[in-house]
Amino acid sequence: MKRAPCALCGRQARGFGLRPRRPDGPWHHFCSMRCLDRGSALARKGFGMIDKTRMEAQAIKDARRPFAEALTELGLMEPFATRTAEEIDRLIEACVTGFQDSMQRQSLEDTIPF
Repeated sequence: MKRAPCALCGRQARGFGLRPRRPDGPWHHFCSMRCLDRGSALARKGFGMIDKTRMEAQAIKDARRPFAEALTELGLMEPFATRTAEEIDRLIEACVTGFQDSMQRQSLEDTIPF
């Protein structure tokens, strides 16, 4: 039986997989947890593998007020005053994704404590 190649690096996939929430979506196969983690990170950035959950979409909306408060405190609100909710959400999502990616990357660099 021929195995599918890893969706990220092209090596032979070894049982790790990711499928979008859509029931008709294709499986994406990976060779390792590292490639699966990176593939998942790409999906969260909006490359189509996974859609935001209802809870994630609500959390982004709920972050608008603290974001606006921070902009106001820093005297930066004026350039953002005419932006749409979708543009603000995109900025919030980019910050959250960057934060999470850094945390995951840093955790991969740590040695296992046992």
